[in-house]
Amino acid sequence: MAKQIALASELPVILVAECVAGGFFGYLLDGWLHTKPWLMLALGAVGFAAGVWTILSRLKKDDERNASGR
Repeated sequence: MAKQIALASELPVILVAECVAGGFFGYLLDGWLHTKPWLMLALGAVGFAAGVWTILSRLKKDDERNASGR
């Protein structure tokens, strides 16, 4: 039960952190390349996609562990 609670509290943090990180790097690049707000939006979307991919892979690993009986 504790593992499920830990996983459930970890997943939203992963999604938000990757979106914020992508958006932040996009913001920095926008300031450097004078392309506001396009890179921030694009890298924020890439961060969101990476967050979803990370969440799905974590859930798959957890499901495989539960299926193997660990």
